[in-house]
Amino acid sequence: MTSSPGWLSRYQRGQRQRVWLELRQVGSTLRGTGLGEEAQLVCDEMARRARQNIEVLVERLTEDGYRFHSNDDGQVPMLPHAPPTAGAAEYVQRLEDRFGAVPMTLSAWARIVGDVWFVGTHPSMPGLAGADPLVIELEGSLHEVPRWFVDVVDEEWDDWQERQAEDPDDEPFVLPVAPDHYHKNNTSGGGAYGFILPDGCVDGVFSWETDLPFVSYLNWVFSDGGFPRPPGDKDWWQLRRRLTKDLLPL
Repeated sequence: MTSSPGWLSRYQRGQRQRVWLELRQVGSTLRGTGLGEEAQLVCDEMARRARQNIEVLVERLTEDGYRFHSNDDGQVPMLPHAPPTAGAAEYVQRLEDRFGAVPMTLSAWARIVGDVWFVGTHPSMPGLAGADPLVIELEGSLHEVPRWFVDVVDEEWDDWQERQAEDPDDEPFVLPVAPDHYHKNNTSGGGAYGFILPDGCVDGVFSWETDLPFVSYLNWVFSDGGFPRPPGDKDWWQLRRRLTKDLLPL
């Protein structure tokens, strides 16, 4: 590509699916080029739209009497959203220094959206607790990240590098950013959700129940108002319509 494909303007005009398709096709070849800068602008615009969705959902859930709390018996009140700190860009750089290239969508999320924690209890819909509420914790602004957790992640990375040297087809390394849907509901479960790293592509791969492009995962989550495992409560669809009204597609 020698001329600008106009990704940002096309994305803003509504050609989002086509733009993401093109950006995923080019993979990591844009790094360090002018087109890489344009691709990052698309990711940043996506993150601004995602942040607006999150702020709208927090407001609507709060109006409903939803209690955001920790995923344990104590149910300690939690902030549902912490904007990026002044050190967010530096944090992304530390990730790259430790784990190699990170996707542009991860960088945009860390710098523009921040940390999100939708775990909680709805006053009239108990099934929502098990509906896999949105959680993305990169900086650790909502929870104080314990030293042992950082050490465990570092050890897992070192172990993965050793296995990778012996078997390049080994399972990829996943940077954990959220508990799985069982742990969100204070139940013993499986491995954490997270980003597959290293990854120099524009849109990263988010590993949860399956592996999806991060933006595809977010669109799925927002299409269900922040709860991608709809509960069986009879009033769910009415609540879903209210939560998702006028949310922005990414």
